[in-house]
Amino acid sequence: MFYARERSDPAGGVYGVEWSFTDRWGGSGRGRSVGFNLGLHVGDSSDVVEANRHGLAREFGLRLQALRFMNQQHGCEVAVSAGVKGPVAADGIISRDAGEALVVLVADCVPVLLVDRTAGYVAAVHAGRPGMVGGVVPAALAKLRELGAQEVEAVVGPSVCARCYEVPAAMRDSAADIEPVSASVSWTGTPAIDVGAGVVAQLVRGGVAVRWLPGCTREDPNLYSYRRDGQTGRFAGVVRLIAPEQVA
Repeated sequence: MFYARERSDPAGGVYGVEWSFTDRWGGSGRGRSVGFNLGLHVGDSSDVVEANRHGLAREFGLRLQALRFMNQQHGCEVAVSAGVKGPVAADGIISRDAGEALVVLVADCVPVLLVDRTAGYVAAVHAGRPGMVGGVVPAALAKLRELGAQEVEAVVGPSVCARCYEVPAAMRDSAADIEPVSASVSWTGTPAIDVGAGVVAQLVRGGVAVRWLPGCTREDPNLYSYRRDGQTGRFAGVVRLIAPEQVA
């Protein structure tokens, strides 16, 4: 169920945080639907996906309704979850509610989880190539700071690596115009983009302390990958605040 998971309890007046990245195992499906797919838009059974989402919510001690999903657009819209019911059309979502968990779904794109443990904010961001080029991560940071966040930390989850993300030369050059570090080459020496490196560069430039987890979605059979498999499921990055009063 989990590719990586960590919990830090509140301490010294700061919030705690719990985050995870799921993998493709341990789900409720059978046959073609086997696996822990959390995406409703990929042709899987809605009953299977709902059961998987219930299982994820239980791992965080929540009801399904407390998982905050996005209708991801490959854009730069960043929403605040307060008062929002149902998935929001955005590629970034922010919360300061310890009673909910934010979810970003991916199958090659870069999942980014953000937290300010002092101000008490978390965010989940979906950064594919269009989002990296368009600046969804800087937009999320700007919104967090507009709300009062200052000491932001990030965990960047696994995504397709540059070796496996071959693109036309013009596309690589356009990405490099925005983030030079994203220009790369594939296993065969053809033009490629390192979206993860571009995202990390944006976070570092934004003054964020970054942890970048290893792993390539296309190379790792434990993760869903659109580049590898075509029609496939979605794994998730999930983040939740832990308020001081939640810990005895």
